[in-house]
Amino acid sequence: MTHASFSFKRPQLAAALCDSLEGKGIANSRSGLFLAAPRRVGKSTFLKGELVPAGNARQWVTVYVDLWANREADPAELIAEAIKTRIADYQGKITKLAKAVKLDKIMLMGTLVLDFNRPGLPPSMTLADAIKVLHSLADQPVLLIVDEAQHALTTPAGLNAMFGLKSARDQLNSNDLAPALMLVFTGSNRDKLAHLVLKKDQPFFGSDVTPFPLLNRAYTDAFTDWANASLAADNQFGKDGVWSAFKLVGHRPEILNEMAGRIALGGEAANFSGLLEQNAELWHGRIWDEFESEFNTLTELQKAVLTALVEKGRAWSPFNEDSMTRYAEITRQKEVSTASVQTAIAGLRERGFIWQSGRGAYALEDESFAEWFRHGGAGEKVSG
Repeated sequence: MTHASFSFKRPQLAAALCDSLEGKGIANSRSGLFLAAPRRVGKSTFLKGELVPAGNARQWVTVYVDLWANREADPAELIAEAIKTRIADYQGKITKLAKAVKLDKIMLMGTLVLDFNRPGLPPSMTLADAIKVLHSLADQPVLLIVDEAQHALTTPAGLNAMFGLKSARDQLNSNDLAPALMLVFTGSNRDKLAHLVLKKDQPFFGSDVTPFPLLNRAYTDAFTDWANASLAADNQFGKDGVWSAFKLVGHRPEILNEMAGRIALGGEAANFSGLLEQNAELWHGRIWDEFESEFNTLTELQKAVLTALVEKGRAWSPFNEDSMTRYAEITRQKEVSTASVQTAIAGLRERGFIWQSGRGAYALEDESFAEWFRHGGAGEKVSG
């Protein structure tokens, strides 16, 4: 049983998102669509396999870039390269010939030079300029999808790229006609993605982060029908059990498929439902055990910092009076120093517990840690 053999589409969702990007109906996303969902729930698969084709079907120029595709590259360069690649697609035979004979550069629209052998854009070209060139060459609306967009906030150039995209949007969508540039930003952490929209000094201040619609019962029912078609009549999955297991693993299709494959090979017909749920609970428990094991290796001050972050969420300010008092309370010290808190935060960042934007905003690296903390008992142990 392989995941690639099973296909499930959500054309109505893709159409609804495209409509919102055009400003049609109640859900108006002309200013940008911000979608957050945990990792491995099928978000990127949907973006590439359904939203991009839906945009193409509307005669839009679609550009997709995953900022986690190369964690070593600056996010600004990844965005620029994605746009540059699409520009090259519209240069026709001249560009194809230039690539074929390995020319380094081509003249773009008579004034600008596009260099294929150097990352990024020419010094004289801004990101907004590049998008306007792409729109002009294609003579079609542009849909830009930035997956894991929160990664752009980790570098000054990445943050500037976000402001560049806002500038391009404002310039190209300056009237009430159909938008010429539509922007989609997605992230695997809602709090991280929110740092694009929450404050006045952030590029898309005033926009909202929307939960990405998770796969639902329709998905698991279709998966169950597909799986049962290749199994013996006395060795069938139950739809209720598959749905229950899917919810336990956080609506993650890859994990469901792996569990179902193992159980199907075992031929445990009478126990399919129970085994699926048992496997899901074991998986969930293993994740929580990992959190507990890692948490127990932290210093008392690091635990206190994480506790305050979970308690306050986006409102957490690491060095204000309330936070410093809370750290002292949890660690049972008279007071804690700013330097010691800075050291604790640096250690938590290095260990992958805390994420920090280029402007000093913080969030949990993995949102599921907060779920474990609240329900796994850690909060009671360190509450002070």
